[in-house]
Parts: sequence; structure tokens; C-alpha cells
Amino acid sequence: MSRPPLAREKVLDAFEGILVEDGERAATMDATARAAGVSKGGLLYHFASKEALEAGILARLRALVDDDVAAMNAAPDGAVAYFLRSSVMQNDPIDRAILATARLAQSGNAAASDALRNVRELWADAIRPHAKDEASLDLVMLVSDGLYFNNALEGGSIPGPVPRGAAMEALVALVQRAIRD
Repeated sequence: MSRPPLAREKVLDAFEGILVEDGERAATMDATARAAGVSKGGLLYHFASKEALEAGILARLRALVDDDVAAMNAAPDGAVAYFLRSSVMQNDPIDRAILATARLAQSGNAAASDALRNVRELWADAIRPHAKDEASLDLVMLVSDGLYFNNALEGGSIPGPVPRGAAMEALVALVQRAIRD
């Protein structure tokens, strides 16, 4: 598979950054061109409209999630452990793509909302073979949601627990026992 042109990725990175930092309203074509350091014509060469930029973010998210699911399925400690550990945001590409997509969904973008639902379904499908039943699957998904949410609040006015190190490993072990027993 060939890589997209660097200039195209730079524009998409700029759009994603504006979405994450300032929200959908601030993510205009002009602001994206400025942030990417390209002319408006350069932007339009790669993305003819804001909708095309949004579609680029959704395609990026899907590719990152496909890679994440493959890594989850290949993880030496298993899919559940991988999934829970990776539920603590690291400001890595997948986290930024999820946040950018969430910003689009918050503004009423139906395709972004569908993409986020699809991400959750892909992760659930990867976890399902390791859970004894749907309630166990729900437990894994909800613990993941809580880790992600509390991590997002960390440093804010209502920080929640974000286990790290031995505390994370204890949580992973507890969840794994619960979904198998």
C-alpha cells in the first residue's frame, strides 16, 4: 500500500489539530491552509472542500483502528489486556483521530457519529471471542470507556482515577478474571 503524499498528510494533520484544539467551527479551510503552511490552492489540490477534509479524517481513523485491531489480535498478553492498557490516552495518532472525529460528531456530523459507532463495534468484535458472554464484553468496554474518560479529565476540575503501572496491571488482571469466570 502506498503512502499518501506528505503535503496531503500535512494538511490533514493541520485540520485534525484545529479540530482537537479549537473545535469544528474553527476548522475552516482558510485556518487549515494557514496551519498547514500551504496556499489555499495547495489545500484545494488535496481537499476540494471541508467535507473532503472531514472524509479524510474519517478515513485516517478507520486505517488507524484497523491497525489497532490487528495489534490487539496479535498482542502477546491478549486482546483484552492490550485494549485496556491502550484505553489510557497517549496523544498518539489514534487518540487524535478519535478526538477530531468526536469534535465532528459533536457538531452534528452523522458520518463522524457513524464512524465512532463503527470503531466501537470493531473493538467489541475483537474482544468478544475472549469474553464468556455479552455482559462480560460490556464490562470490558465500559472499563475502557471509564479509563478513556477519566484520562481525558486528568488535569481538569474533576479528575478521575487513571491507574498506571502496577495499578493498571491489577485492573487488567481483575477484568480478565471477571470475564472468564
